[in-house]
Amino acid sequence: MTDFTLHNLDTAPEASKPLLENSQKNFGRIPGLHAVMSESPKTFEAYQMLHKLFTESSFDADELTVVWQSINVEHECHYCVPAHTGIAKMMKVDDAITEALRNETPLPTPRLEALRDFTLTMVRSRGNATDAEVQAFLDAGFTREQVLEVVLGIAQKVMSNYINHLADTPVDQVMQKFAWSKASSEAA
Repeated sequence: MTDFTLHNLDTAPEASKPLLENSQKNFGRIPGLHAVMSESPKTFEAYQMLHKLFTESSFDADELTVVWQSINVEHECHYCVPAHTGIAKMMKVDDAITEALRNETPLPTPRLEALRDFTLTMVRSRGNATDAEVQAFLDAGFTREQVLEVVLGIAQKVMSNYINHLADTPVDQVMQKFAWSKASSEAA
């Protein structure tokens, strides 16, 4: 495996330093993912922009969590599932939603289940959802805008999940209590 540096404000490329300062300000620390991403200032900047835009989308905290965690679990991201478990707690998302996502069990409402189903359809089909699959999402009370916002969430998570796989990013100490591995992976 290729070794990636976990940069800090002293070692990061100059163009990444303001982005790391932003992370420090927003999180009170530099998350490991950001430390890795800072190797490529443009990648890091794009990720931060996608994150900002997705959190400003029309989805509420529960729905943001469903999109993020559905993708994280599908991609088996050892770093992002614990991180978004902690983020969900900070966003005051019901633990029942988080546990259902982490364990791939039914969500508490049909609407959230429809969001997870559509998100996974988009990930698994690489965006080739059928008209019937899109219509089922719309019939669950979502909008065409939200169809596209799911794609935005996927773009953000593909960046983080893939980078964490490449770098084997260590789970941040504060999130280690939320460690996770996919149930099917544990039996293998």
